[in-house]
Amino acid sequence: MAATESSRYLARSLPRAIAPSARAQGLCWRRHASDQASTKPSSALSGLETEGSLNRTAAPEAAKSFDPAARSRLRKIQLPRSRYQFRSPKYDRGPLHPHQPPHPSDPSSRLFVPGPFSLPRVEQTYESTIASDILTLCYVHNPPGFKPPVKAPRLRSWDDSSPYHKNRSLRGPRGGDVLRLLRKPITFNNIPRLERITIHSYVKNAALENSSWIHVAGMAVQAISNVRVQTYKSKTSVATWGISPGRDTVALKAELRGENMEHFFGKLIDVVMPRIKDWPGVKGTSGDSSGNITFGLGPEHVALFPEIEVNYDMYPPKMIPGCHITIHTTATTDKDARLLLSAMGIPFYGKLVD
Repeated sequence: MAATESSRYLARSLPRAIAPSARAQGLCWRRHASDQASTKPSSALSGLETEGSLNRTAAPEAAKSFDPAARSRLRKIQLPRSRYQFRSPKYDRGPLHPHQPPHPSDPSSRLFVPGPFSLPRVEQTYESTIASDILTLCYVHNPPGFKPPVKAPRLRSWDDSSPYHKNRSLRGPRGGDVLRLLRKPITFNNIPRLERITIHSYVKNAALENSSWIHVAGMAVQAISNVRVQTYKSKTSVATWGISPGRDTVALKAELRGENMEHFFGKLIDVVMPRIKDWPGVKGTSGDSSGNITFGLGPEHVALFPEIEVNYDMYPPKMIPGCHITIHTTATTDKDARLLLSAMGIPFYGKLVD
C-alpha cells in the first residue's frame, strides 16, 4: 500500500519538474545549482591556464603604485569622521563646560605649534648646569618623621581691649601691612627660572618737542627685543616738562617671553654688560621682595646692542632712548632671584636686601 502511494506522488511531481518555467531565467533572483550549471560553457576546462608560471616567457605587468592621498582627493563625497576620533572644540566655553579644549602643547589642540627643535644658549645652560646647582644649594633635607614647627598666623587678630576692635578685619604682620609671598622649600618642581622680561622707556622729549622721539625710541626697543612695542599716554601731569595726563604719548613697553626673552638676555649678559666701562653691577636693593629685579640702562648702553651698533647711522644719536629692564622670575624672594641671576651672569653689588 505504501509503495503504491509513493509511486502515485512521484508520477504527479515529475511532469511539474520537467515542464519549462514561464518566467525568464534572468529575472530569477534565486541562484540554484541547476541555473548555474545551465549558464556554464560546454567545456569545463576552458577556464584553466594553458601554461604554468615556470615556463612563462613574458614579464608580468608592473603593479600600479597605491596613493591613498590622491585617491582621497578624487573622491567626490568625503568619508565621515570617526565618532571615536577626538575633535578639539572650536571655542573655549569656560572652565565648567564638559568639553574642554586640550592644552596647546597637545598635538590634538588647534593651537599646537611643533617644537622647539633647538634650545637657545641661555636655556641650554640653565637646563644643563644652573638648575641642578641651585637645587643643590637650596635643597633642605628633612629626615623621616620630621614635623615642621607650627607657624603663627600671618594676620594678627585684635586683643579686644577696645570696643572699636569688634568686627574689625585682621591686622597685617608687624613692620608693615604688605603681605609678601610665601617661600616654599625649593624642590625639583619649583626651581627658580626666568618668566619674562619687561623693557620700559620713558621719553619726555616726545611731549617737549615732537613725536619723532617716541618713534625712534620704539624702533630701537623693537630692534633689540624683536617684539612689537606698546605705547602709553601719561597718567600724571609734570609741569616742568609740560606733560598733561592723557594728552601726550610719552612711554613705551615691550614684553619678552620664550625665545625672544632668552635671546635678549643672552645679548645683555654676553655683549652689553661686559662693555660698560666702570660699571659695578646691579644694586643689591633693586627688587620688589617678590623675586623681580629691575635696573636701568642709559642711552650709551642701549647703543651697545648689536642691532643698534650695526645700524648706528639709522638712529639719531641724541634720540636713542634709555630704558628700565625688569626681569621677572618664578622665585618668591629677592634672595632666590639674585641667586638665579648671579648664576646666569648678572653681577650685584652693595647691601643685599631680601
